[in-house]
Amino acid sequence: MEILNNYIDGNWVNSKESRTVDVVNPASQQVLGKVPYGKDTAADVASAVEAASIAFKSWSQVPVMRRVQPLYRLKQLLEEHAEDIAKTITMECGKTLAESRGELQRAIENVEVACGTPTMMQSEFSENIASGIDEFMIRQPLGVCACIAPFNFPGMIPFWFLPYAIACGNTFVFKPSEKVPLTMLKVFQLIAQLDLPQGVINMVHGGKETVDALLDHPEVKAISFVGSTRVARYIYSRGAANGKRVQAQGGAKNPVVILPDADIEISSKIITDSVFGCAGQRCLAASNIITVGDNGTIKEALYESARSRNTGYGLDEKVEMGPVITSESRSRVEHLIEKGIAEGAKVLLDGRKASIEGFEQGNFIKPTILEGLPLGGEIIRTEIFGPVMSLIALKTVDEALDFINSGHYGNMACLFTSSGANARKFRNQANAGNIGINIGVAAPMAQFPFSGWKDSFFGDLHGQGRHAIEFFTQTKVVVERWPKEWSRKF
Repeated sequence: MEILNNYIDGNWVNSKESRTVDVVNPASQQVLGKVPYGKDTAADVASAVEAASIAFKSWSQVPVMRRVQPLYRLKQLLEEHAEDIAKTITMECGKTLAESRGELQRAIENVEVACGTPTMMQSEFSENIASGIDEFMIRQPLGVCACIAPFNFPGMIPFWFLPYAIACGNTFVFKPSEKVPLTMLKVFQLIAQLDLPQGVINMVHGGKETVDALLDHPEVKAISFVGSTRVARYIYSRGAANGKRVQAQGGAKNPVVILPDADIEISSKIITDSVFGCAGQRCLAASNIITVGDNGTIKEALYESARSRNTGYGLDEKVEMGPVITSESRSRVEHLIEKGIAEGAKVLLDGRKASIEGFEQGNFIKPTILEGLPLGGEIIRTEIFGPVMSLIALKTVDEALDFINSGHYGNMACLFTSSGANARKFRNQANAGNIGINIGVAAPMAQFPFSGWKDSFFGDLHGQGRHAIEFFTQTKVVVERWPKEWSRKF
């Protein structure tokens, strides 16, 4: 079984760590590869950062118009190999092939936006701010930047950061999730074909030891992270304590509000896709579905849409939902469902103990719907990160907003309505960084920042778009005077 190599200084090299963990297909339990995992991966980080530090000295001086040229080629390579990469995402992550294709398209869109860095890096100039004095601001790269990526979007999330970082003149060290390293392994095989100097982009494998080595290394100037809130808080705290810039995207418990004037048929389909897409394993998955007023019709529509969802192996084009990532994840989700029942919830649809023919050992949970969870209980506030919908009935929009704003997450909030007035009120008053109106997954396009509030994000600048340009550059203000009498001396 193949042990995955690191990519350091333009070369594929063995890890200094001999211990490994398996990369497992969550649908079939087939072992796809082995990843270095242990304390000696810190030595791999040291090698990668050293290579990136050396490369930064020359790469930072390359004109920005030349720095983005490899990104045009990368976009072409990603498009040419999109189907192969999408299948790899499905095999190691579990999502459907359609979801994997969509994920990779989002990655490509970020490469496209990063190609506009020459324009986005432009700054301000003020002539004659005082007599004979001009003042202007320029943006310069930081140095070595690092990304610690999650398992749920192995092909997309790295591209919230990587293309912007190198276009701005930084060098980059990437650590994929040890659960899903094969996707970016294939991407790095494409990166190796680019006309990039050695050391500009590097990849190291591992677990917590690798992460801590990146957080503690003095030459790493910025850290980008996506994962759970608990780990995001740790990443932010330790990175900031070491003087680094940090953007750490955390967890979520995303609410969706359905008003009586919403289109029932369309809304139920969109909401079901939001809750159960990627088996609920995404930070923008809808979770708490809040019906305002009479909910009989919408509840029935959601039930039928969820019940008919085809669960199975994602490479089957007819499948609409795949497994969760590990058997431990399946056990955790089923435990949270049981805890919700103990808190008083009624199970409208039970997806536990799912068995898929031909994939009986897979980590499958079918769509589940809970109703009647207490608003002050634990499960209504806990990120389940699985295919579980919680139905909540409230009387007014104001009650829904109060409930939403009382939570400690703030990643996404959505409203389904035909009322412009209610939509405007909701987008203004809902305390979340991504707002959807008649949208089930309010995922920003690449030119907009992937926002998050409260415990869903730690930092100031988010991934994607202009936020990424600002995060990966530091500003320098220059004040100049050129008296005429000085020029006469020469």
